[in-house]
Amino acid sequence: MSQSPASTSRFTAFWLYARRDDWREATHGNWDAAVVEFAAVLADTDVEVRGVYSSLGLRADVDLIIWAHAPKLDRVSALAVQLDQTTIGRALKRVDGYIGTAGMSQYDPNHGPAFIKGLPARRYLSVYPFIKTPEWFLIDFQERRRMMIEHGQLGAPWPDLLTNTVESFGIQDQEFIVALEDDDPKNIVDMVKKLRDAEVRVYTALDTPIYLGERMTTEEALASIRG
Repeated sequence: MSQSPASTSRFTAFWLYARRDDWREATHGNWDAAVVEFAAVLADTDVEVRGVYSSLGLRADVDLIIWAHAPKLDRVSALAVQLDQTTIGRALKRVDGYIGTAGMSQYDPNHGPAFIKGLPARRYLSVYPFIKTPEWFLIDFQERRRMMIEHGQLGAPWPDLLTNTVESFGIQDQEFIVALEDDDPKNIVDMVKKLRDAEVRVYTALDTPIYLGERMTTEEALASIRG
């Protein structure tokens, strides 16, 4: 389902999973049925699943990422419960997870998360928490807006790289979630390196850990971590 820029904000979740120690014993006895069951939950839901990502070989502590979003948080959490009740879900442990709400930017009403604007997902996802220093919020709004516009202009040489900023104030430890998408991860490296030149960088308090995943079909992602 595509979302227009005028759409109301949506709750989004990034679930970060690792295989439990008993992964093989729990799943390999009837692997095909377990995959069908898990994939069916993701396919037969009113929650938008933007992507299922394999992180095997990309992070030592995460094997699978699922990115989902919906207008209401209870629909997102209901999907999490359904996945947890599957054979594969019971053989995975949640290493981390980011929850937030996304809408159009307060600094530029024409700018907003790519998934809110209905842009197709890219092959690679880089997602991480983000916290500003307390001083940032005490700066005059117009001055903050000026710095954020400069920040956006530095990323202009990568027009096909998708950015997604999600707010988590008061509901999780981080203030924001940042999700970057591109078919070539080198573009993510180059753009983020360039953004280090932005004046606003001095107001960053935290922007790690960073999780990288490769988008696949559910079946392909599970096959990649079968072991």
